[in-house]
Amino acid sequence: MSDDLKKMYRTVMDDHFPPQITISFGDQKLIYRKRVWKIADESSGELIEKGLRYGENPGQEAAIYELINGNLILGECQFIEPGKGLVSAIAEEQLIQSGKHPGKINLTDIDNALNILKYLSLRPAVVIVKHNNPCGVAYGSSLADAYQKANMADRIAAFGGCAVFNRPIDKETAQLISDNYLEVVVAPEFEDKTISIIKKNPNLRIIKMSRTDRLAEYSEKRFVDFKSLIDGGIILQQSPINKIKSPDDFELTSIEYKGKLYKIARKPTKEEYADMLFGWQVEQGITSNSVIYVKEGVTVGIGTGEQDRVGVAEIAIYKAYTKHADSLCFTKFGIPYKELEAEINKGKKDAALKEEIDKATTLEHGGLIGSTMVSDAFFPFRDGVDVAIKEGIRAIVHPGGSLRDFESIEACNEANPQVTMVFTGQRAFKH
Repeated sequence: MSDDLKKMYRTVMDDHFPPQITISFGDQKLIYRKRVWKIADESSGELIEKGLRYGENPGQEAAIYELINGNLILGECQFIEPGKGLVSAIAEEQLIQSGKHPGKINLTDIDNALNILKYLSLRPAVVIVKHNNPCGVAYGSSLADAYQKANMADRIAAFGGCAVFNRPIDKETAQLISDNYLEVVVAPEFEDKTISIIKKNPNLRIIKMSRTDRLAEYSEKRFVDFKSLIDGGIILQQSPINKIKSPDDFELTSIEYKGKLYKIARKPTKEEYADMLFGWQVEQGITSNSVIYVKEGVTVGIGTGEQDRVGVAEIAIYKAYTKHADSLCFTKFGIPYKELEAEINKGKKDAALKEEIDKATTLEHGGLIGSTMVSDAFFPFRDGVDVAIKEGIRAIVHPGGSLRDFESIEACNEANPQVTMVFTGQRAFKH
């Protein structure tokens, strides 16, 4: 059984999807062309022309298509036009190292990283994605600094992840990459001799991504979002547009409830506004129901895909604590927290080492003190806000619109020190 599974993971499947697809919207048509590459076979070394390795799992045929013709206008919405390809337009020369033949998950991970990076163009930034959700996102004073911060934000989840960079990779960054295990590395350019440093892992997919210098333009463009149903039907929607472009686009929280005005007591500082903007931009690429915490341009805890808001706020706190403990342990002792725990259980390490890490993690509230809480939808009750305030957060971003927004405002004003809050006026669900 295990041998069969290993063989499935190594197999590049044939796909029977057509080389071209035409989709008609009334009298308007969109024409797509299947993307294939000539890549050396992993076993024989022979060049083979193939599309995707397989879909979400071995045994699922898959194909990727690039929009090559059509200019769709529905109502007042003009959708993205041909000639703007990013992931769907990756050519053979951009596959600097194909590693294991790219599969569907590799490319959708890159796509969602770009979905976040399109808002983060002003400074060096890195997004590390795992299973189509970011596990670490960070700005940095340099690209190496941004990568180090993004990686340490969730070093465990980053293992085997997809790292996408918004600046050319230099030698310092390349060395940091080579010290870790990644499945995919994507950057707009690779400086001299950096490829030889990175490609030590023969299975690593290294991709030079064109048009990333114009990535910010994609934040204003809509595409048709398709969702297939189990009965063969489809649901279509416009892709979302994030209207929060600067701190000025946030709304200071103030509502009237039963004739009484509830207003947030403390306005955000410049630094808080910066994290609010960063956090809301990262939120655009996270599966809902989600709550995240960010601090100084780095993700601290990310909670995704839950059914209740207080639950996901608590999960993101739990993750912040566990990731902070692992970061402290790895930095101080050079081993993961779980490995330290296992060594203690075997009697090979002193329990005092774990106690030291646990004490520091608790004292620092998992790195959450002074962080900003970001929610993709409103808080139906104040309990979600309360659990975060207890951890020392300083600011909250959410869409607003709950019947009980006044309770969340009261929670912020009652906090000591007071917590500030802004509304976005738009939801950021992503299913």
